Amino acid sequence: MGEAPAAPVAATRQAAPDRLTLRGIRAHGHHGVFDHERRDGQEFVVDAVLGLDTSAAGLADDLSLTVDYGRLSLQIKESIESDPVDLIETLARRLADLCLAEPLVQWVEVTVHKPQAPIEVPFDDVTLTIHRSSQ
Repeated sequence: MGEAPAAPVAATRQAAPDRLTLRGIRAHGHHGVFDHERRDGQEFVVDAVLGLDTSAAGLADDLSLTVDYGRLSLQIKESIESDPVDLIETLARRLADLCLAEPLVQWVEVTVHKPQAPIEVPFDDVTLTIHRSSQ
């Protein structure tokens, strides 16, 4: 007797999620531990990489089946501009939670850039990158 045919590869292997990247979202925020940072504010730049399955949206050509990155980018900008916090760690966590509130997002990587950080040596940028998942 012959062996049973093998199951299709797609049925036995879970595909890695797709990645949607928003890079370089800029906004003026008042985050930091120093009085002048809270008073004057500075530019923050955010990159967000979202892990999600976009296959249904791709097949149906339907925005409602994916993340509306235009709307999400505005939400990220508004979040940077509001509710000052001391640490970029706190800001990054808030932005990750915002991204994970999207029902299709399985995981997120958020990088917060603080290019005008109050450092007394020449530097290009200060960044913090965090990874969070919906589980």
